[in-house]
Amino acid sequence: MDQRVDNERRPDSAPPREAKPAGSEKKAPAAGGAPKRSWAEMYAKRRQVFNVAAIGLVIVLLLSFFWWLHASQYESTDDAFIDTRTVQISAQVAAAIVDVPVTDNQSVEAGAELVRLDDRDYIAAYDQGKASVANLNAQIVAQKAKIEQAEKQAVQAKAALTFAQQENDRYQLLAKQGTATVEQAQQYGSNLLQAQATYDAAEANAVATAKQDPVLGAQLLTSDAQLEQAQANLSRTIITAPVAGRVTQLTAAKGGWAAVGQALMMFVPRDIWITANFKETQLDYMRPGQPVDIEIDSYPGRTFKGHVDSIQAGSGTAFSLLPAQNATGNYVKIVQRVPVKIVFDKPPDVLLGPGMSVVPTVKVR
Repeated sequence: MDQRVDNERRPDSAPPREAKPAGSEKKAPAAGGAPKRSWAEMYAKRRQVFNVAAIGLVIVLLLSFFWWLHASQYESTDDAFIDTRTVQISAQVAAAIVDVPVTDNQSVEAGAELVRLDDRDYIAAYDQGKASVANLNAQIVAQKAKIEQAEKQAVQAKAALTFAQQENDRYQLLAKQGTATVEQAQQYGSNLLQAQATYDAAEANAVATAKQDPVLGAQLLTSDAQLEQAQANLSRTIITAPVAGRVTQLTAAKGGWAAVGQALMMFVPRDIWITANFKETQLDYMRPGQPVDIEIDSYPGRTFKGHVDSIQAGSGTAFSLLPAQNATGNYVKIVQRVPVKIVFDKPPDVLLGPGMSVVPTVKVR
């Protein structure tokens, strides 16, 4: 007879299940998870989202196409700056500075006085040159009179020689015929020799006097040159503006000394342009005369009109102080920059100077 302990349970026995109210059971999911929806169902549910996304994509594509179409017609670079040929104003004669009628960054017209030097020594040299020229002109006039006088004296001596020759011939003949004495014949022979000597002297004097005229003429040319030099030096005591522009880096001061070649100021002409260093790959369709829109960093929001003036025949490095030597074993090809000169269609109404940054955009198509 089996004896069981109350607290022992049979291993194959299961605890009793608790009863659940009716209707509380859930349906088990079908095998394979939730049912998949078709694209049609998803589009029907999110039709508006899909439409907006499609329209947005079309707009982006259209904008990209038009941007590419627009960008392909233009070439631009930010490696560009205002350029001009600045002038160094220097003294051509040595003198003290007596006046500087301009100041820093002043705008002046062509021919305006910039510096005035002490001109007293140069006035004296000019007056001396004028006096020397006048003196030589007077000497030349007097020399012409002397030449004329010497020529007349030679003519007179020639006539006296002819008469003495005739007298000598007559008395020599008479002396042979016995109608004149030997003394008379000798006297007229002596007169002939004297007349010949007088004529020779007069002829030599006329030649010497005539030769003096070119000497005076050469001296006059020298004096004229010295006078022109003195006049040029006198004019250089007033330094004027070569063209219209602005005074910069002014160092000249009243009371100072200006040596020959000493820089007194820098001068920036009003004639300015743009040097734009385009990549060589941007020059395929670029030609002189093409329109350019110019943006200047100093004046944002404004656009100035210009056109391509010329394209340099060679890259910038080819004309540098130390041009590239590509005949080496470690050569690496890089895109070169070629300077392009761009000029304004009309002078800008703003203050511009060399070195200011600009961004030109050239319409190449």
